[in-house]
Amino acid sequence: MKKTKWLLASLLTLLSFHSVVYGQEVVRKSYAYFSLEPAIVTNFLGSSARKLGFVSVSIELMLEGPNFLEAAEHHSPLMRAATIEVFGSQPAEKVKSLTGREDIRRICLEKLQELMIKETGSEMIKDVIFTRYIYHQS
Repeated sequence: MKKTKWLLASLLTLLSFHSVVYGQEVVRKSYAYFSLEPAIVTNFLGSSARKLGFVSVSIELMLEGPNFLEAAEHHSPLMRAATIEVFGSQPAEKVKSLTGREDIRRICLEKLQELMIKETGSEMIKDVIFTRYIYHQS
């Protein structure tokens, strides 16, 4: 009987500890997504002056929360212009490679976060996602 009470008390203590420790980790952040519509189509630096290249990219912005959707809508022309500027300054080798594409995505994220800090006082953009990425060079 004494062992049963001790085992029950130990089990209850363990369960309460488990709920306290893991109960604190349940806090989830709610993100919102905003599309830069329409898709961005712009030229990039070709390997020579005779070769013209273009890229078409659909971009989704992962925002820190749904309360930033209105600000993202308001500043979308500025964000589009900044993204076009980033792509326009990239060499063909970077646009065509997977590692270059990741570098471009990271540059876009940093540029957009910097702009949003200036405009809104908050980074507000958690991530940049390329949902469609097509390039062509003639």
